[in-house]
Amino acid sequence: MFSKDKTAYIFLILATLFWSGNFIVGKAASFFDIPPFTLNFYRWTFAWLILAPFTFKEIFNKKKYILDNIKLILVLGITSITVFNSIVYYSLNFTQVISGVLMISTIPVMIIFFCWVFRIEKTNIYQIIGVILSLLGVVVILTKADLSKLLNLSFNKGDLWMVVAMFSWAMYSALLRKKKFELSQISLLQVIISSGLILLLPAYLIEMSLGYRASINLPFILTLSYVVIFPGLASFIFWIKGIAIIGSNRSGIFLHLMSIFSTTLAILIFKEKFMFFHLIGASFIIAGIILSSRRKANV
Repeated sequence: MFSKDKTAYIFLILATLFWSGNFIVGKAASFFDIPPFTLNFYRWTFAWLILAPFTFKEIFNKKKYILDNIKLILVLGITSITVFNSIVYYSLNFTQVISGVLMISTIPVMIIFFCWVFRIEKTNIYQIIGVILSLLGVVVILTKADLSKLLNLSFNKGDLWMVVAMFSWAMYSALLRKKKFELSQISLLQVIISSGLILLLPAYLIEMSLGYRASINLPFILTLSYVVIFPGLASFIFWIKGIAIIGSNRSGIFLHLMSIFSTTLAILIFKEKFMFFHLIGASFIIAGIILSSRRKANV
């Protein structure tokens, strides 16, 4: 039998592996003109339908408890389901997988920041410096180590939107730690999906009204199948379970595996190149992670 910690590690490794595949599939979706909000809407609609038979009874019996906590649940749904996933798919239309994943790898440090902001967990001077260094790494990637881009405010819009996704997921992970819900993990995921779909529906309808529609063909079916089953359901369940066992801060570190998984896959599949500015940015991010994991008097 595995210890609790080892079990959590397995959950978190699988979650990050499947999420890494989500970046690859999301980039491939851009080649087949699959609209990002459409893909995200169907991803979570089908996930909701799959979970419904297993969660309906518990959710119905605890509907008063859910309504009493509806504000927090709505924020969790919007930050994770509505914002993060849609923006990642949108961003990958304009940016490299490698750049996006390196920026997403700052999330563990951002989780520490939001845990401090919302007074969920205390922080220390090393963690504050770690946040600054990690953000500096993001700036290097955004500017491609070219200061003139910063002075002229000339950025790849995919990179900029990936920053929004980064902060959105960090806020979700921190707030998930804020309260221990009296729901099973699968029912918690279902109510989070439900709340996220509330705002995702109008975004999907607006996208369609602008003429962006998905063709029901083999690439769409394969893409949708992967994002529903693996990053859609399995990763979220594993992530929630991992956080429940070892906490937000320790779980967040596992997101760095995505840099390894996704970069390797992007180089093999899309022939992307790991550039020098990626190395500089990654160095700042890694330095921030190392510092943020040190312990000192809390502030």
